[in-house]
Amino acid sequence: MGTHLQPSQINSPGKDIESYLSSIHAIPILTKQQEQELALKLYEEDDLDAARQLVIHHLRFVVHIARSYQGYGLPLGDIIQEGNVGLMKAVDKYDPHRGVKLVSFAVHWIKAEIHEYILKNWRLVKIATTKAQRKLFFNLRSKKKSLDWLTKEEAEKIANDLNVEVKDVLHMENRLSSNDSSFDAPAPTGSEDDEIMSPSQYIEDKTYDPEVIVANEQADQVNKNDLVEALKILDDRSKDILQRRYLGDQKATLHDLADEYQVSAERIRQIESSALKKLKSVMVDHA
Repeated sequence: MGTHLQPSQINSPGKDIESYLSSIHAIPILTKQQEQELALKLYEEDDLDAARQLVIHHLRFVVHIARSYQGYGLPLGDIIQEGNVGLMKAVDKYDPHRGVKLVSFAVHWIKAEIHEYILKNWRLVKIATTKAQRKLFFNLRSKKKSLDWLTKEEAEKIANDLNVEVKDVLHMENRLSSNDSSFDAPAPTGSEDDEIMSPSQYIEDKTYDPEVIVANEQADQVNKNDLVEALKILDDRSKDILQRRYLGDQKATLHDLADEYQVSAERIRQIESSALKKLKSVMVDHA
């Protein structure tokens, strides 16, 4: 394709990160059909507006991924912005005919750009110059079961899991446990381990899966809509009791509601139980 989006064509987090987060979460998720139509316009017609729409409607997933990298002490806004660059690259290279969702394809590019940004901007990361060191840098913390130093057995297990040498595990643990590093990364030697890798080759962090996130969000929205419809079948008293027992910020007790409605707590429990059964029946029918 000849169409290329530029970072300046997409809103960036800037300094007002909270406002940015609110605005992108207000953007609806594309349906499968909408995504396919836009992707085909971009792939077959080089439609720049279609590319922009695909990026805009997937910005929330960049945020989900970016949040998992906050532990490196870098500004969240900057991490998100780098992730957005990865998203734009993914959109530009996306082929809708392969039957893979855009979010599944884009996750690798988003993480690659974030990894590259971290490696370039955190001084401690400059020690991670080889493939083995990169693996350890992005995985060692999650592999450790405590803040204590690794035992010999733990170091051997991590080395085996990541297919690296035990000495590399211990070396990286020592670096990550120190306050800072006062020296720059050594220049590449030309060996296979020291080669400069392209963004798409960086090891994938599977902590966050945007495809799972979007599926969960869609399921939550469907359940919420079903609940709203189901509540309409209840009488006002039953609806009020359920809302105050389960949906309010301050949950009412059976005795609170019994005093207000001038009935026994047992009667309130019966009304609540009956209302819940009705809701369950309606929501099962909708499923």
